[in-house]
Amino acid sequence: MTSDTTPVKLLLVDDEATLREPLAAYLSRQGFIVSEAHNAAAARSAIVSDTPDLVLLDVMMPGEDGLSLCRHLVESRAIPTILLTARGEATDRIVGLEIGADDYVVKPFEPRELVARIRSVLRRASKAAPPPEDDALYEFEGWQLDPLKRRLVDPEGTTVPISTAEFRLLVAFLDRPKQVIDRDRLLDLVQGREAHLFDRAVDNQVSRLRRKIEADSRNPHFIQTVRGGGYRFAAEVGRFAGGNSE
Repeated sequence: MTSDTTPVKLLLVDDEATLREPLAAYLSRQGFIVSEAHNAAAARSAIVSDTPDLVLLDVMMPGEDGLSLCRHLVESRAIPTILLTARGEATDRIVGLEIGADDYVVKPFEPRELVARIRSVLRRASKAAPPPEDDALYEFEGWQLDPLKRRLVDPEGTTVPISTAEFRLLVAFLDRPKQVIDRDRLLDLVQGREAHLFDRAVDNQVSRLRRKIEADSRNPHFIQTVRGGGYRFAAEVGRFAGGNSE
């Protein structure tokens, strides 16, 4: 993630030039460095040549769609992603969040709202980065989490994509196994005091994380609800060296 004095690099991926070009110009005036791509193939090339700090990604594009590209970004690059979608149905928005998108904006949107969401996602991503010396892997019942690469691997060795918010939530639990953490404390740990009206409730984030790591999210084994108290991560958690390995 960039420092406070380094301009943030955005990649705007949208096949509609009439939306993409004026939006890119507006974001540039807000101080961002903006690259454009008209489809997923162009976006993949742009990311290889100059990795952005955040990707703004249209869902509906000819060829490879935005959800497929989002999944690739989360699994292989861990780049924060905001989906731009004309779909208003809750199920479509949930799909994007479940595959690892950090946020979504429904078209048509107010550009100032998009800027606020970009800055919110970048703040969370920056806070999610562990200090360089804290690179030990987390392990719980065969699962592994690499805090440097933000890579979650299940007991079968399969990488499970997680968003920035899900990563921060999981780390909050893994750092405090067997402890009851109330909702206000979780909100503070995951989003900080910068949480605003665009941020989602902790309960929804817990539900999404459960769908990633629980065999049965309706009968959770790891993340247990404590009536009147919040949540508790019930498994034993270990840490061991290896975070810098490939």
